Amino acid sequence: MSSPETEAAARELTLPEMSLVVLVGPSGAGKSSFAARHFRSTEIISSDFCRGLVSDDENSQEATGDAFDLVHYMAGLRLRRGNLTVIDATNVEPSARKPLVALAREHDVMPVAIVFDIPEKVCRERNLNRPDRDLGAHVIRRQQRQMRRSIRGLQREGFRYVHRLRSPEEVESVAVLRQPLWNDRRGETGPFDIIGDVHGCLDELLELLREMGYQIRTLGSDGGTEYDVRPPEGRKALFVGDLVDRGPNTPGVLRLVMDMVEADRAICIPGNHDVKLLRALRGRKVTLAHGLAESLEQLAEQPEEFRGRVVEFIDGLVSHYVLDDGKLVVAHAGMKERFQGRASGRVRSFALYGDTTGETDEFGLPVRQDWAREYRGRATVVYGHTPVPEALWLNQTMNVDTGCVFGGMLTALRYPEREIVSVQARQVYAQPARPFLADETADRLTAQHREDEVLEIEDVVGRRIVQTRLRGNLTIREENAAAALEVMSRFAANPKWLIYLPPTMSPGKTSQLEGLLEHPTETFAYYRQEGIPRVVCEEKHMGSRAVVVLCRDEDVARRRFGVVDDGFGVIYTRTGRRFFDDRDVEVEVLSRMCDACDAAGVWNDLNTDWMCLDAELMPWSVKARELLRDQYAAVGAAGRTAMSVALDSLSGAAARGQAKDLYAEFERRRDSIGAYTSAYRRYCWNVTGVSDMKLAPFHLLASEGAVHVNRDHAWHMETLAQVCAADEELLLATPWRMVDLTEPESEAEATRWWTELTKAGGEGMVVKPLDFLARGRKGLAQPAVKVRGPEYLRIIYGPSYDEPENLERLRNRGLGHKRSMALRELALGIEGLERFVRGEPLRRVHECVFGVLALESEPVDPRL
Repeated sequence: MSSPETEAAARELTLPEMSLVVLVGPSGAGKSSFAARHFRSTEIISSDFCRGLVSDDENSQEATGDAFDLVHYMAGLRLRRGNLTVIDATNVEPSARKPLVALAREHDVMPVAIVFDIPEKVCRERNLNRPDRDLGAHVIRRQQRQMRRSIRGLQREGFRYVHRLRSPEEVESVAVLRQPLWNDRRGETGPFDIIGDVHGCLDELLELLREMGYQIRTLGSDGGTEYDVRPPEGRKALFVGDLVDRGPNTPGVLRLVMDMVEADRAICIPGNHDVKLLRALRGRKVTLAHGLAESLEQLAEQPEEFRGRVVEFIDGLVSHYVLDDGKLVVAHAGMKERFQGRASGRVRSFALYGDTTGETDEFGLPVRQDWAREYRGRATVVYGHTPVPEALWLNQTMNVDTGCVFGGMLTALRYPEREIVSVQARQVYAQPARPFLADETADRLTAQHREDEVLEIEDVVGRRIVQTRLRGNLTIREENAAAALEVMSRFAANPKWLIYLPPTMSPGKTSQLEGLLEHPTETFAYYRQEGIPRVVCEEKHMGSRAVVVLCRDEDVARRRFGVVDDGFGVIYTRTGRRFFDDRDVEVEVLSRMCDACDAAGVWNDLNTDWMCLDAELMPWSVKARELLRDQYAAVGAAGRTAMSVALDSLSGAAARGQAKDLYAEFERRRDSIGAYTSAYRRYCWNVTGVSDMKLAPFHLLASEGAVHVNRDHAWHMETLAQVCAADEELLLATPWRMVDLTEPESEAEATRWWTELTKAGGEGMVVKPLDFLARGRKGLAQPAVKVRGPEYLRIIYGPSYDEPENLERLRNRGLGHKRSMALRELALGIEGLERFVRGEPLRRVHECVFGVLALESEPVDPRL
């Protein structure tokens, strides 16, 4: 940053990128012209313009109060969002500047003053040339006197930077430079190894670095005066502070870290112990407690030059850093979202000490607010300060101070891998004032799992924008979110199991073939036009969609899902409802699936102890019994009765040679009713237990550390076929085949297969790109398209749907909304799984689950 006051000769005016810039000068000094030349129009808030907004007259002095209320309100909104803001007004009196400085402090940004100390004569002449402004010479003279009386006190008023321009020539020639704040290192993307509080534990620090692949050499005549540390390729260490106190070798830790930082192989932020040591080394009065006395004794044995180097090093440390394009924040005691990337005494205090109440507990330690429990920010925050028994995630934050100096561990978080590396303390170097090691008799639920016990309604209601990797920002309308909340709150399974809901699926484009509404030809043509050469065709099962979340045992369910006393897995519908009311049935199905995965070696192959699968459970009547009884069976029974009565009435007339055409018409209707009844009955059979069911898994969606959308569908089908082979009584391997759309015979063979399936009464098939996620001409292609057979469509559209006039009408059905919904729901489903696998809070996962449910409430033809 520049010095507090920049003189005319500098010709460069440096501003922090996040600041409130206050222009100070009399009317006619050139403030507005300067602002228009150096700042975007959206960055400038003009008092004259605001007068016009509130009164339709930019010169109305009567409207000044309201105008400045608007100035301050607009500036506050911009500063809350972290946007540079320029106040274009005279601002010549301290009373006018005071609320602006207060506004900057409220939003933790730097207030900057640019003073236009232009000769009175110049200002007067400029105002004479402005027909819209009638200011007397006495007004300009008074404004200039007011400015000059207070200009030397601008820093005392709170302005961090003051720039003074003394002539029109200087105003014209000056260059405005924007400079990132010291804590803004967004351009550094890592990877990083973020190391918790060291507290003088040099041996453990060296062991930890070597464990992570750092090569360390000691240089110098005494064998330890300098360190040459070579990190693994591309990596950099990042220390969260509290290098000193309590431990056996504070000088050694400081020397190692300083050497790494100076060689640009590490980044360091200060801890409260480091800052207190700095004050002591500068001769300030401090209390020699919490290991400071020992640090001073150890440093007293070092050369004065080394102590001076320590002072300079700690003094240059920045309170916190924002890294990796804003996705990572590192601070010693943590950082609320509203403080991230900002600069003020309040921000620095929070970074060093956290959120304290001002009270002390029974151990004499400050009572701290648990800011991480309330954290809702997008950035990952890594911190230390308060020792914890184990480094665990909580709302996208992690405390990596695992109390090495107290006999715990020294811990590093590898970012972005989210891998924890720890080494055990070699001994207890100091006794903690407050016990922190884990209670072995506790239930061992993590802090995040406990936090997830209560879901906040604010996290799901109202209009929401969900960020997804596959489709960018997706909007969930308020009324749809309300519908999703109704379903989830009244009918859903244990929310901790609900990590995924499957997307809807669109049918193919309407066929023009005689007597058919759907046919594979149009679907193959769609994928070919999208530039996708190979697809897979899977038999579409006559059942209900089921999501299976499976753990190897209840301990895994507790550890990974936070589920206690609710089994080792769940099977739920595409709306999140538990599939089976009878828990014994669910347990039997899950147990057999678990055994089958074990027999097929899938647990070991994937190095996992849990998985999420997409499947179809048959028969349809297991879940749709009420639908079959109340709708399909009722329609069939009513149709048969009505047709029988009608035909009986017409039979006499037909025998006399009358109403033959009408009689034939009702015979066709009777036959349609019969075909309709036969169609839905194929999907039903009597179920007395698990032995009468079939479960057909077709996607192995996720397991520990991976969401398997990078695997093609052949891998999914082949892997799951091995699982199904281990229990063929319950599990059904989905028949499928690969189709090369560049080979007509391959396409024709798949079409023949569809014809055979549908003639035998099958539902049809699902066509998918070979790649799980395939890009087409305009982005993500449809993940799956269903091609249903004529008899199944009879169930959907009614007994007489295939009559020519009905088919012609149905061919006008629109697919755009359905296809858009399929892509949006796919993006939300995969996003939710990826968030879960990354270990994000349940509210972040449920944001996506709720999104899928909300989209399902959009109006769309349910028959599609």
